[in-house]
Amino acid sequence: MNELLRTSERESSSHFAFLKRPSVARWASIPLRLIVGYGFMEHGYAKLSKGPEVFAAILHAIGVPAPHLMAWLTVLIELIGGLAVLLGAFVSLVSLPMAALLLVAMFTVHLPYGFSSIKLMTVTSGRPQFGPPGYEVNLLYLACLAALVLGGCGPMAIDNYLRKKQ
Repeated sequence: MNELLRTSERESSSHFAFLKRPSVARWASIPLRLIVGYGFMEHGYAKLSKGPEVFAAILHAIGVPAPHLMAWLTVLIELIGGLAVLLGAFVSLVSLPMAALLLVAMFTVHLPYGFSSIKLMTVTSGRPQFGPPGYEVNLLYLACLAALVLGGCGPMAIDNYLRKKQ
């Protein structure tokens, strides 16, 4: 039985051995940059399109000090930070305020709803109704930011261009 498992492991690892080559592995951060950058920009755009005063009212309701200032800071961090991550520019720098936003959202909004970001409550008229999201997505974004900071932005990143120029 053990020999069968070892043979199966060797066969499956040989099929994907090309993924372990440095020439392929260096591209691994690109999907992270794309989804994290786009995700942050989308959240910032949603707040901006509804009006930052609407988000400021939410911040005020949960007790955030200076809610109008914090609403605008949040929108700017999400838009500018998201674009920077998408382009691979100043990722180590912009990751700090982005991580701070995620942690504040996690502890002030999502924590009481548990881990799972998807809570199916019911299905009415063939449509699912979901409850409030937990902190799962916040942790995923934090992990992606950490991976980009620790592992680098990969190819086609402005940070690489700036590093070569120095």
